[in-house]
Amino acid sequence: MTVLTTSTLSLYSRLEHYVRLTKPRVVMLIVFTAFIGMLLAQPSVAPLNILIYGSLGIWLVAGAAAAVNCLIEQRIDAVMARTRGRPLPIGAVTELETVSVSLVVGGAGLFLLYVFINPLTMWLTLGTFVGYAIIYTMVLKPLTPQNIVIGGASGAMPPVLGWAAVTGEVTHEALLLFLIIFAWTPPHFWALALYRREEYAKAEVPMLPVTHGVAFTQLHVFLYTLILLAVSMLPFVVGMSDWFYGVSALILGLIFLFYSYGIWKSYTDELAKATFRYSILYLSLIFLALLIDHYLVY
Repeated sequence: MTVLTTSTLSLYSRLEHYVRLTKPRVVMLIVFTAFIGMLLAQPSVAPLNILIYGSLGIWLVAGAAAAVNCLIEQRIDAVMARTRGRPLPIGAVTELETVSVSLVVGGAGLFLLYVFINPLTMWLTLGTFVGYAIIYTMVLKPLTPQNIVIGGASGAMPPVLGWAAVTGEVTHEALLLFLIIFAWTPPHFWALALYRREEYAKAEVPMLPVTHGVAFTQLHVFLYTLILLAVSMLPFVVGMSDWFYGVSALILGLIFLFYSYGIWKSYTDELAKATFRYSILYLSLIFLALLIDHYLVY
């Protein structure tokens, strides 16, 4: 039987806080869509080494970007109920440790992508890091209520990164995957912002419900979900996918539209919470439908 000393327990606790800096639950969805991008990039299954090193490299760089986000937003995180328990606001880690974690983790990820995948994927991933950690977090989020719309470009990049990892190029099919996540981002985050609007106002973050009001945001959740429904059908329309995806995308999109219509016409915080939760499930299922359809066709 192994006896854990106080120092060992302290080390485990510190490592746990380092991991929490990288927002593993958020990064998991990022890596999932990147992995699907790899699998969709060619008819046969991508080489195992590409799947492993590509996923790991993207995971590490995304985790590094999350750590930088935690560093920059520690004041905001300390105000908001859903984030005040993060490592920096509670003093579990220092700013220097956070920077170190980001440099080590991100550097390792970029190294893996450059050496074992290809330079294009590494540069695209680095650009995504800068787009999220710097442009979105430092510039867009505190300055404009359109932060989610513009900054959504960084969040929509993972399947493009996965596609580039396998093919060494960015094609129109990869850009369609990008567009799905890009259109999904506003209704996903604005549903969250609606029921967290008082916290965003207290933190002085210009989210849409804070700057333009609840009713304006409710309408735009619905309108952007309509856009998402149309965009999600494009892979079927252009022949990238077949009937299985087309039917799945239509059903999943109509369910999302039902939720967003409810937000527009009969808003409650509970409905906004349910919409936010469904939006995460939606993105996972629509990419899974793309994958199933891909292997049904081939």
